[in-house]
Amino acid sequence: MKINATELQNSLQSGKNISLIDVRTPIEHEEMHIERSQLMPLDQLDPAAVKSASSSAEQCVLICRGGKRAEQAYQKLQAAGCSNLAILDGGVLAWEAKGLPLQRTERVVLPLMRQVQLTIGLLALTGSILAMTMHKNFALLPAFLGCGLTLAGSTGWCGLAILLSKMPWNKINGCCSNAKSCN
Repeated sequence: MKINATELQNSLQSGKNISLIDVRTPIEHEEMHIERSQLMPLDQLDPAAVKSASSSAEQCVLICRGGKRAEQAYQKLQAAGCSNLAILDGGVLAWEAKGLPLQRTERVVLPLMRQVQLTIGLLALTGSILAMTMHKNFALLPAFLGCGLTLAGSTGWCGLAILLSKMPWNKINGCCSNAKSCN
């Protein structure tokens, strides 16, 4: 079930008890998030924690950047027996596009997917240049990157994104890897 940004805002303003679960990374959540949303990153999502956080709520709305991770969380939580779930259609981008209030920080870090794209692009370019100027075996680097992109596109799992998410510039001071204590 999906709920659009305007419907969610109206429900929140009318006083409905809605649990907001943000499944983005801690850095994305710190940059901008909907007030009262609880951070529970998708890669650490615990159905028991979601059930606990939304036990008294009428509805639990899953939020991500654009909707894809929230859909993955929805499937995982439904399989674990969570009910009354909804997905914010279009994520925080749709919320922002409607001009609805977001809590923001001054800190700005490139979104994780742009970091992945930049890393792969620079490595592929470097490998290609080295293959043309130094030795043909450097062509294996762009080939390896292509295999990684194919795997990521077909499975939704991206090892480079996981690696980059653990880099210091993608960490929040005082926030550990345990999502329950990062709220």
